[in-house]
Amino acid sequence: MQHRIVVLGAGYTGAIAAGRLARQLHREDVAITLVNPEPDFVERVRLHQIAAGQELRPRPFAEMFAGTGVRLRLGAVTAVDVDRRTVTVAAANGPAGEQLEYDTLVYALGSGWNDGGVPGAAEHAYEVSSRPGALRLRDRLAALGAGAPVVVVGGGLTGLEAATEIAEARPDLDVALAVRGALGDWLSEKGRAHLRKVVDGLGITVHEHAAVDAVRADRVTTADGRAVPAEVTVWTTGFAVHPIARATALEVTDRGQIVVDSTMRSVSHPDVYAVGDAAMATGPGDKPLRMSCASGVPMAWQAADAIAARLTGTEVREISIRYAQQCVSLGRKEGLIQFVTADDRAVEKALTGRVAAFYKELICKGAAWGVAHPTLGKPSRRQRVVRPEAGSRARTEAAA
Repeated sequence: MQHRIVVLGAGYTGAIAAGRLARQLHREDVAITLVNPEPDFVERVRLHQIAAGQELRPRPFAEMFAGTGVRLRLGAVTAVDVDRRTVTVAAANGPAGEQLEYDTLVYALGSGWNDGGVPGAAEHAYEVSSRPGALRLRDRLAALGAGAPVVVVGGGLTGLEAATEIAEARPDLDVALAVRGALGDWLSEKGRAHLRKVVDGLGITVHEHAAVDAVRADRVTTADGRAVPAEVTVWTTGFAVHPIARATALEVTDRGQIVVDSTMRSVSHPDVYAVGDAAMATGPGDKPLRMSCASGVPMAWQAADAIAARLTGTEVREISIRYAQQCVSLGRKEGLIQFVTADDRAVEKALTGRVAAFYKELICKGAAWGVAHPTLGKPSRRQRVVRPEAGSRARTEAAA
């Protein structure tokens, strides 16, 4: 009898968790299933590049997980029943509601764009938090003529990358950036100065202290009465987690994130683990980890290692999840690496310019390489999973 591990979502965190589990639990008494609606990996940290018209290398999961023992199940998750331990999956060209049973669930469904309830945003704005959204924006930008106004709403990492990428790729457009506070107000003095230099050099108009309160087909308006022309509005003000967790019996936050302990295990259902944007975990200073690849990847490592340890009766080790830097691409030729404290506060040290752009590119390539080589390293075979008695939860011990 096999112990069934089902991983929901194959973004950075889900794919890495599945691969790490396969590396540590590559044996006949464990079955690992990875559920995802698309057949290839999406480099979410590069979606602004797709929106600006660039092509990315395809990374099919069938090739990435070949020979690992991970079974890929293509389909969208429509429901999770944590009491019955089942997942309902709807395939694009298959059964409307096939059910998968699990013994351990890794929930990595991530997040999507969040319009914040701003009137007109859902109807008129474009997003770059998904591949379909980035492709839709790419097609719309390609149809614009010279001088067309484009407004990017949001001055966080996603907004800065989207605005600078579009402005560099399409210098004929009139690109503007609307930010709620001051431009780069979370950065160090050196970081802010470099950001301003790049933005000005690309001809981006910055509207500071501009809280957008409505989006129209041809403009956005701000709380202080400004109207900014926009043939295209790009919305990057934040992310909303996948709604399925909120519909389950799992303990979740007001935002719908699954509350987990330091091993990424649900505090209400010990057979469920959550990683990435879907989870509410704390880091240094008991501060919630922010939605980012920098948080999600070590969360995936922690969950996979904890699951493997508990199934094999070995010590559950905890990973220290801390921050070191914030990496921002500012087009293809410029970048900003803002070094931070363990709890994500900027320090004065920063890398800028082409060196920073190269550094960010290495980070992106490294993250994709880690996903594309999910079982790099020799799997451990010294331990075995001990099956539970009928009606009981799994019992584990180390192999003799």
